[in-house]
Amino acid sequence: MESIEDLAVGPCAASQYLRPFRLRYRQNGISKTWDFMRTHDSVSILIFNTSRRCFVLVKQFRPAVYMCEMERHCPQDLECKNQESWRTLPDRLPASEGVTYELCAGIVDKPQLSLEEIACKEVLEECGYEVPIVSLKRITSYRSGVGVTGSKQTLFYAEVTDEMKASEGGGQPEEGELIEVVEIPLQNSMNFAFDESCPKTMGVIFSFIWFQTNIAPKLLEK
Repeated sequence: MESIEDLAVGPCAASQYLRPFRLRYRQNGISKTWDFMRTHDSVSILIFNTSRRCFVLVKQFRPAVYMCEMERHCPQDLECKNQESWRTLPDRLPASEGVTYELCAGIVDKPQLSLEEIACKEVLEECGYEVPIVSLKRITSYRSGVGVTGSKQTLFYAEVTDEMKASEGGGQPEEGELIEVVEIPLQNSMNFAFDESCPKTMGVIFSFIWFQTNIAPKLLEK
C-alpha cells in the first residue's frame, strides 16, 4: 500500500464507474449550466466489535486524494493545457499522502441484491466478518458529493464478535482492492474522529457521533 510509482495521468474516455454530463436548464428565468457525473449509489457499514469494544475500519490508498495532495504540493506538475494524451508525473509525494481511514463500504451495482445483502457481502470481503442480514441496523441514508455526483449512500450498523471472524478480509485483489483492516478502541474513538493527522471520510466522523448518542449509553448500562 505504501509503494506508488510510475505515475501518469491521461484522458478518461469511458468508465464503468463515472459518466460525465453537462446540464443546461433555466432556474427562475435565468439560463444556467452545471457539470456533473453520474455514479453508483453505495452502502457503508459502521462495524463495532463487542468482544474487544473497538470499531473496525478499513484503510486504503485513494488515487483521487493523492492527486489532490499532489496538486496542493506540486501544482506545476498538473499545469497542462493538453488533456488529450498521457503524460508521466514525477514521484514527488509518498503514497501515505493518499491513504485514508474509512467505513467498510461498497457500490450498489448488483440489482438482484438488496442493500442489506450488499452490505453483508462487503463486510465479509473487506473485514472478514460474517454478519447475518437480520443483525444489520439501518442508520440513515444521505447524499454525498452533491455538487458533482449527488449519489446516495445508505449507512448501516453491525455488531460483530471475534467468533464471527471468517477471514482476514482485505478486499478482492482481482478487482484492484488493497485494503488494510484497522481497529479503533472505543475509548479513543472521538479523539481519532477529530484528529486531522489521520485522514478520514465524513462517514467515519458522523457514525462515531451517532454511536456515542445511540449505542454507547446502552453499553454503560450493561
